[in-house]
Amino acid sequence: MYIYTECAHEWAKDAEAETADGEKVVRDAVGNVLSDGNTVTVIKDLKVKDSSSVVKVGTKVKGIRLVDGDHDIDCKIDGFGAMKLKSQFVKKAEHKSFLHSAVQGLTLGSPLPRIP
Repeated sequence: MYIYTECAHEWAKDAEAETADGEKVVRDAVGNVLSDGNTVTVIKDLKVKDSSSVVKVGTKVKGIRLVDGDHDIDCKIDGFGAMKLKSQFVKKAEHKSFLHSAVQGLTLGSPLPRIP
């Protein structure tokens, strides 16, 4: 059993790296399964090859595409253009709606917020 110490996520050592139909399963840094079209967040400053630029921690990347190879994510990053990333340096982004963020700040007995 593998345990990721920061979030206590667990998965089996013998977990299949491929699905039943032979497709490769790509996981992010914390073990979440990634798929085409997901939004991910960069978890480490990444130097851009042949450039002095750096993709900063927390950069959100929308609409990823999974590919075969060492760098298993194709994407476009605002300000950088088309890039390839390794899945070990990203984590799946949480999708929070406006309603979720409004409800999260409520406590029992508090008045409901006005929605514009």
